Amino acid sequence: MSAISVHGLRKRYGQLEAVRGVDFEIAEGEVFGLLGPNGAGKTTTVEILEGYRRRDAGEVSVLGHDPERPGAEFRQRIGVVLQQSQLWPNITVRETHAMFAGYYEHPRDVSEVIELVGLAEKRDARVKTLSGGQKRRLDLGVALVGDPDLVFLDEPTTGFDPAARRAAWDMIRSLRSLGKTVLLTTHYLDEAEQLADRVAVLREGQIVRVGTPRELTTSELEVEIRYHRNGEEVLLRTSEPTRVLHELTADALARSEELDRLEVRRPTLEDVYLALTEEDPE
Repeated sequence: MSAISVHGLRKRYGQLEAVRGVDFEIAEGEVFGLLGPNGAGKTTTVEILEGYRRRDAGEVSVLGHDPERPGAEFRQRIGVVLQQSQLWPNITVRETHAMFAGYYEHPRDVSEVIELVGLAEKRDARVKTLSGGQKRRLDLGVALVGDPDLVFLDEPTTGFDPAARRAAWDMIRSLRSLGKTVLLTTHYLDEAEQLADRVAVLREGQIVRVGTPRELTTSELEVEIRYHRNGEEVLLRTSEPTRVLHELTADALARSEELDRLEVRRPTLEDVYLALTEEDPE
């Protein structure tokens, strides 16, 4: 069953059509990544799904609700991490979580959430004393304290150091194990590759590719094969790496030689992303 269903979504700001006929589905329990450069339409799309922005055209269903006219339970079932937020600076981390937990009928345990997002040592610290990365963890905790079925994560690890990013990744993976649905927007290609079951790439308000990270990285982009011969690097690009490798190794074996510094490199998600966002879509 689909947690989110989007068909023909459009949104215009004056002369700029920011979202131009977007279609995608997100299954229940799926982690779905929405990628694209600044101005591609990611945030507009997510804000429409969250019910914070009205669409101009198209059909949208989020947990069975139209987010423009949601039922009473809609806000109880979603959690949101915005790109930027401003929480009360003079109350503590624990008080912030407890306040937001009070908005929900069946919240998660506040101490458990604080532990989950890595703020246990800061539970009694005032919000204004937190670092940028710690404030993002607080945003994440506020989104999770209501125990939502669907979590919107808009650039959730911006400002995190490497260790904090890895901890956040583990937390997002744990949401999947709990059966939560996650819509993730990120500029970190390794983050999408690590976390997302499927990825949609947005370019100029349109989706130009949807698939698993594996499907996208085994696209029409060619595999690179590198090795050294007579001290010089040889670079081959091919869409048939098995055949080319077989020919190279057979030839080397026939000469009783080794292929010096042999390396096979498949396209990364970053390669695919750059190709899709820099070139005209087909």
